Amino acid sequence: MSRIGIKPVQVPQGVKVTVSSDLVTVEGPKGKLSQSYIPEVVIKVEGGTVQVTRKVNTKQARAYHGLYRNLVNNMVIGVSAGFTRALVINGVGYKAEIQGKLLVLSLGYSTDFAVAIPDGLSAVVEANGQKIVISGYDRQAVGKFASEVRGLRLPEPYKGKGVRYEDETIRKKVGKTGVK
Repeated sequence: MSRIGIKPVQVPQGVKVTVSSDLVTVEGPKGKLSQSYIPEVVIKVEGGTVQVTRKVNTKQARAYHGLYRNLVNNMVIGVSAGFTRALVINGVGYKAEIQGKLLVLSLGYSTDFAVAIPDGLSAVVEANGQKIVISGYDRQAVGKFASEVRGLRLPEPYKGKGVRYEDETIRKKVGKTGVK
């Protein structure tokens, strides 16, 4: 049995989970999310919990058992509490600012980057333009947008300049010594 898949998903107050033949819909105070699933997996709503089981014991059904349980759990957490991802900008003259629905980044290139903030997400710039906090109710969208912003200037290993996740540590390399 899947150690993750057998755990029931607790549904908090104010969150409604609806299951049809191939679609799970979770609706809460922050928004509404839907996810399709394969027929080998059975999703049942019982009281205040959602239970994910599998019909057959095939390799594919075992592989998807824990996956769909975690997807449903992420949807329930997202519509009730939401997700955040923080990025830190490190470098001389590197900064970020919000202009309407655009995130404008100055990252040491000759021109600034203007990135459109997707619908359903919000971005806040803190610490004098050195920290970006991205938040939303869809975990996949928050992670994807944070990854795209980080990809504009990846952190380099010598001085650590660039955009990195707040909980990420950069392994620094030793530079040239200059010895003949």
